[in-house]
Amino acid sequence: MSQKQSPEDHVNEEPRNDFQDTFKGFGVSFGIFFLIALLATIIKAVM
Repeated sequence: MSQKQSPEDHVNEEPRNDFQDTFKGFGVSFGIFFLIALLATIIKAVM
């Protein structure tokens, strides 16, 4: 109990690249929304 723990001492067990994760998330979301919009446009044009 006498040992003080500091957040700086914490070892990151699983290092992550937050920028890359965010970029992938936006990319996947954009791709899905783009496909939905494309399908809606095609369906609307055919009708």
